[in-house]
Amino acid sequence: MTTLMVQGTTSDAGKSTLVTALGRWARRQGVQVAPFKPQNMALNSAVTADGGEIGRAQAVQALACGLAPHTDMNPVLLKPNSDVGAQVIVHGRAVGNMDACAYHHYKRVARAAVLASHRRLREAYRLVLVEGAGSPAEINLREHDIANMGFAETVDCPVILIADIDRGGVFAHLVGTLALLSESERARVAGFVINRFRGDLALLQPGLDWLEAYTGKPVLGVLPYLHDLHLEAEDAIDARQAAKAGELLRVVVPVLPRISNHTDFDPLRLHPQVDLRFVGPGEPIPPAELMVLPGSKSVRADLERLRAAGWDEAIRRHLRYGGRLLGICGGFQMLGRSIDDPLGLEGPPGRCDGLGLLDFSTELQAEKQLRNVAGALWLEGAPVSGYEIHAGVSRGPALDRPAVTLADGRTDGALSVDGQLCGTYLHGLFQNPAACTALLRWAGLRQAETADYAALRERDIERLADLVEAHLDTARLRALCGLDAREEETP
Repeated sequence: MTTLMVQGTTSDAGKSTLVTALGRWARRQGVQVAPFKPQNMALNSAVTADGGEIGRAQAVQALACGLAPHTDMNPVLLKPNSDVGAQVIVHGRAVGNMDACAYHHYKRVARAAVLASHRRLREAYRLVLVEGAGSPAEINLREHDIANMGFAETVDCPVILIADIDRGGVFAHLVGTLALLSESERARVAGFVINRFRGDLALLQPGLDWLEAYTGKPVLGVLPYLHDLHLEAEDAIDARQAAKAGELLRVVVPVLPRISNHTDFDPLRLHPQVDLRFVGPGEPIPPAELMVLPGSKSVRADLERLRAAGWDEAIRRHLRYGGRLLGICGGFQMLGRSIDDPLGLEGPPGRCDGLGLLDFSTELQAEKQLRNVAGALWLEGAPVSGYEIHAGVSRGPALDRPAVTLADGRTDGALSVDGQLCGTYLHGLFQNPAACTALLRWAGLRQAETADYAALRERDIERLADLVEAHLDTARLRALCGLDAREEETP
């Protein structure tokens, strides 16, 4: 059984992408492979097959490996709910809110959870592909590290170091990172991968030769920049859109400080008939046919910021002019009359008024609701699937007109009497092609095309595996993965 770890010189260097690519590459060869991230900090999460919660990136990596996501793939998840604190989730379940100092002391407990999950994966799979977090050169975080070299040293695994050449200074990033590692950690780095290269590789070759001579470590390959590659983001909002023509539906999403699961909007961003705008703090809300209030990790605080920005008036103006309004999870809770957090789950205990657009109220409760669900929209009876991640329980007359009828017999969300606005707890609402098409028609797109988001994601995972074959030293990779060149396994 082999473990191979990918660490990056910076955040967003390409760690998630490379683990996804290697997972599909290994699966193609019949290797039983699983992804693993010891500690993740992200507000984009997914519900697992065993009823827990992990980072969204690990759920995508599981798909690349042909697996259902499991809590062992990301045993520690940190979901920031303020500038200095986060909700700590261990083995898929929230254990409480901690500031940075409190979590530092908690790391001994978190470390035990990490090692237990890794042990179970090693027992079940031929290869475990591990993704680091941030950079291993963050020397202020080295003590009791469970995310990068601290983990690699404990389980004694080789490390691939990846750097993003598109940022500039790629050789300084790689050499500087090595310089800040201990001697044993430097010895653990088995090679480099350079990510997002565009241009003539011949012009880069002298630098690669120098890097190998200076460090004594091989460059395992150079991955090209893919302009239209899409993978669900671990944290940062991806606002890229290709050029679009013809009748476009304008959709606007206010970006709140603790926006969560903004991957909900990827199918809209990638849809050929949708012009999606993320509106940040200080920006006015532009005219649009559809406005969507996103999920939030700190609903009351984000609602206060929304009001401070004047966006509450912009929402009412949007409705007066006939626009459609959709609230998802925390955004749904904002549409009601009040939000009560008596236990202080998302900040100081207290209660605040909602926008008062739908007649219901929400109370946050200690037990978070985590479900993968399926059902039918009120629109055209379109099939829909998604997942719930929320601590809020909503009650009130507005829920008598639900937005979704679920297959387990429950109903979800609320719909206004005039059909102009609705809310739902379901994340992933737009990923089902039929549901996405129905919602776009509801919002005003008369001839809405059906787009298959899952097929697009699968296409790009396959493209990443193709890049491994074409641009990386697969012989060295097989050796690092403990795979003989002639070895084959039954998946």
